Amino acid sequence: MILGDPTPAAGQTEGHSRITVDALFRGAAARRPDAVALVDPQNRESFTDGAPRRLTYAEADRVVSAIAGRLRGMGLSTDSIVGIQLPHTVEGILTLLGVLRAGLIAAPLPLLWRRAEAAVALARVGAKALITCRRVDHFEHCQFATRVAAEVFSIRYVCGFGPALPDGAVALDDLFTVEQIEPVPPLDRDNKAAHLAIITFEVGEDGPVPVARRHIELLAGGLGIVLESRLEPDASMLSTLAPASFAGICLTLLPWLLTGGTLVLHQPFDADIFARQRQDHGCGVLLLPAQVAFRLAAAGSFAQAAPATILAAWRNPERLAESPDWESRDTALIDVPVFGEAGFVAARRGADGRPRPLPLGRVTAPRHGDGAVTLVELGTTETATLSLRGPIVPAHVFPPGIERIDQPHFKIAPDGSVDTGYACQVDVAASTIAVTAPPSGIVCVGGYRFPLGGLKEKVGRVETDATLGAKPDPLLGQCLIGTAPDSAAMIAALDGFGLNPLVARAFAGQDETPAGEVRAVA
Repeated sequence: MILGDPTPAAGQTEGHSRITVDALFRGAAARRPDAVALVDPQNRESFTDGAPRRLTYAEADRVVSAIAGRLRGMGLSTDSIVGIQLPHTVEGILTLLGVLRAGLIAAPLPLLWRRAEAAVALARVGAKALITCRRVDHFEHCQFATRVAAEVFSIRYVCGFGPALPDGAVALDDLFTVEQIEPVPPLDRDNKAAHLAIITFEVGEDGPVPVARRHIELLAGGLGIVLESRLEPDASMLSTLAPASFAGICLTLLPWLLTGGTLVLHQPFDADIFARQRQDHGCGVLLLPAQVAFRLAAAGSFAQAAPATILAAWRNPERLAESPDWESRDTALIDVPVFGEAGFVAARRGADGRPRPLPLGRVTAPRHGDGAVTLVELGTTETATLSLRGPIVPAHVFPPGIERIDQPHFKIAPDGSVDTGYACQVDVAASTIAVTAPPSGIVCVGGYRFPLGGLKEKVGRVETDATLGAKPDPLLGQCLIGTAPDSAAMIAALDGFGLNPLVARAFAGQDETPAGEVRAVA
């Protein structure tokens, strides 16, 4: 599916128009078939089924083709949308690649989304299938997926990894061991990079709205990260950032494919397991939430290991300017302030350890040096909020034409800019922008975004005397905090609404907040 003008952009060569995410993976697999491509978390069995997997590029390529073949064999037509909700495991990466190889459109969902968010999101894009696993921790994900499918009319198939799946779910575990796999050739398409590849979801006052991403935007985001962080070919990367958002995809999936290295996965967060994975696999590139990176630095974790490059995702970018100096001199830090699903900026810290200010206007990758390419352009709106436009910013709404009817959609201005909603101040003399506050009414908890007004309305329906608000959190950026006359009844009611469990946990109380469970998946 091509959104907008199907012809290649002015100045775009035929070669560039044919580069896709799948083409990058095929190239890496052809170049290094026997090299280790993907490694599961060592503690995988503690949060989902199956022993940890370790796959070479050739093995991973076979599974990707097997997934693509199974999806095609189910009768899904080209450009059908497939929801994916999996933990940060080998299956999550291979499923996303398999969906793309099949000529389908991937719609990854955040792991903690429940019915209130997942059903709305999948219905708004007309998803035809949903792929998950039997369980994540104590939660029965595949059973949940079948309930969502019953509610979303368009979903025809629920597929799952793991044993003892619910009746009607299509099992996928056998794809790792099947002997006969038919190669899946690339689709014969014109201007392949302009085709829609992945749909992520922005969360606003109207709930989750789809954000369409073409291959060309994904590659631009990944290239910007690789150039700014100066990643070497065949790099070994340890990632805590799941590819369930645009930033997660560009920070985890694309650098791995562009460098052709090894991707070691970590389901956040266990500091001991993280350190062991880094040592065992010689990971020189670490992908972390910014707050976690600083906490590890304060504990001396980086001083005790070989030099590394850290890509630090600021999912609460208003906190970047006040961050402490980066004192781990042997470890390079690249700040990546993330502005929801609109886009991000990447900047390597200098010798002074201070974060670089955001420039007003064009941002290049790398930020300094010859041969820089434009990543994004920063500006301001009439209401003094930050706007983005450029190669990594969404260019088209989805579904096509939705902007002409009164339905929630991701808004793109006629000039191609997107209002992020983040309040900002401009220093005209220095030509810089400082982000000062998050979007009004939106709370970001460990990367999960919530419309506070809608949550308060649901809380009020349960108990008129209950309150719900947000406060800063040193690890998650923000956290929800609530009070109610009967906390247990409130938690049960909110779970019944099908809300993200982080909402119900706001009423658990300071002494009962399950730091391991909730923070581990945030």
